[in-house]
Amino acid sequence: MPDLIPVFAELRKVLAPYAAKLVPTRNDEQELYLDTQHIQKNKKPLFFGAVQLKKSYVSVHLMPVYVKPELLVSISPELRARMQGKSCFNFSTTEPMLFKELAALVAAGYASYKERGFVR
Repeated sequence: MPDLIPVFAELRKVLAPYAAKLVPTRNDEQELYLDTQHIQKNKKPLFFGAVQLKKSYVSVHLMPVYVKPELLVSISPELRARMQGKSCFNFSTTEPMLFKELAALVAAGYASYKERGFVR
């Protein structure tokens, strides 16, 4: 089984800068989960993203790419290969170049939410 703690720590750094601007509903050694302050029609906050330490990989969920799939048009084939579903990326090793690309995607996702008025 791979040591996923360093992978989680690095991926957590990708979302952590947004924690002060968003609503962290869980922030511990297993998960960083961020909601927006925007309340949807179902009376629940709009999800932004999360980093989760799983048994055999670390997941990064990024809801802006689900809301606006055009954000994914320019991602590399290597990052696309890490996708599971429409808005989740899984990693089992530290990959600095992909993490940098993912950080840019998170920033674009935040900007997209901002344009739509979901975040300030």
